[in-house]
Amino acid sequence: MSGEEALGLAETTSLDELLATAGDLREKGKGRAVSYSKKVFIPLTTLCRDYCSYCTFRKDPGQPGAHFMTPDEVLAMAEEGRRAGCKEALFSLGDQPERIFREAREFLRGQGYRRTLDYLAAMCELVLERTGLLPHANPGVMDGAALDKLKESNASVGLMLENVSVRLMRDGLPHANAPDKVPSLRLRTIEEAGKRSIAFTTGILIGIGETMEERIDSLLAIRKMHEKYGHIQEVIVQNFRAKPQIPMAHHVEPSLEEMLRTLAVARLILGAEMNLQAPPNLSYEDFPRLLDAGINDWGGISPVTKDFINPEAAWPQISKLQEETEARGFVLRERLALYPEFVAREHFVSARVRQKMNALAAADGFAAQ
Repeated sequence: MSGEEALGLAETTSLDELLATAGDLREKGKGRAVSYSKKVFIPLTTLCRDYCSYCTFRKDPGQPGAHFMTPDEVLAMAEEGRRAGCKEALFSLGDQPERIFREAREFLRGQGYRRTLDYLAAMCELVLERTGLLPHANPGVMDGAALDKLKESNASVGLMLENVSVRLMRDGLPHANAPDKVPSLRLRTIEEAGKRSIAFTTGILIGIGETMEERIDSLLAIRKMHEKYGHIQEVIVQNFRAKPQIPMAHHVEPSLEEMLRTLAVARLILGAEMNLQAPPNLSYEDFPRLLDAGINDWGGISPVTKDFINPEAAWPQISKLQEETEARGFVLRERLALYPEFVAREHFVSARVRQKMNALAAADGFAAQ
C-alpha cells in the first residue's frame, strides 16, 4: 500500500469499513490470539537532555522526582517484579543526561561509567543474571557500540520513532527543544539495530500536532526498515494524553475515533504479520474498543509498578484485560519481551539471554505458565 492509497483510505473510508478490513487482516496473520507481557517498569533515570512539550517523566536536577537509580534500587525493584510473576524488566530512562547535567556525570563517574548507556547495559546484565528477568531497554537514541552491549543482555530493545516530520521541531512545536527527536537520528538507531539482528520495538505518537499524512509517512518508514532487516517485532500506536504540568496541558487530545482510524490504517500499511500494539491504560474505560482496529497486543502490563511515563493512567488489572479480551472472542496470551516468532530465531539474542529465555518460554514461544 502506498502513502497516497493509505491517506485516501484514512480520509474517505467509513470507520466501520476501515475497522472491518483491519480486523480481517489481523485475523489472517494473527488469528484470535491477543498478547501482553507481564513486566516490571524500571525508571533508571528521570534526568533527560530533551524538553518535549508533552513529557512528565523527565526532570532537571533538583526537581521533585529527579533521580538516578543505584544498582541496589534496580535489583530490589526487579526482585519485586520476579516475585510477582513478571518475566520482563522494562528499562525506561531519559536521553543522554550527562551531556548537559553535571549531576548526571558525577553519578555515573561514581558508579564507574562515562555514559548513561554504558550504565544501562551494566544494570541490564545485573537484572538478567541475578533475577532471570528478560531486559527490554528503551533509552532513546543509541549508537552501534551501545546496541552491541545491550544485545548481550536484552531480549529486545526499543525506541519510539514518534514521527518522521522535522516540522515538529520548529519553535512552538513539541520537539523544538529535543535534540534527540531529530527523525534521522532515530531512524539511524533503528537501522543500526537491524544490522545487528536485534528485535526492535518502535511506533508513533499521535495527537501532538502532526497530520494524518505525517503519521502515514512515519508508518511507511518503519515498514521500509522492517522490509530491509526483518527486525521490527512490534509497532505501537500511542495516543497523546494532556497533563496539567506540561506545556501542552491545554492541547486537544486525539479522539477515540481518531485513534481507531489510525490503528486500522497502521494495520493495513504494516500487513497481517506485524505485531500491532496500543496501550490500554491510555484509552481508559474505552480500551476494549482498540481490539476492533486490528491490534493483537496490549503491551507490557505491570502488577507491581505504575506507568512512570503516564503516571495518571493506571494499568488495567490483568483479570480485567482477560475478561474484556475474551468477551470479544479473543484469547489472551502472555508473551515474553521477545515475541514468539522471534524466540525461535537463534541469531536475535545472545547465548546468555537464550539460556534465561528458555527457562521462561513455552514450546510455542509464548510465556510458559
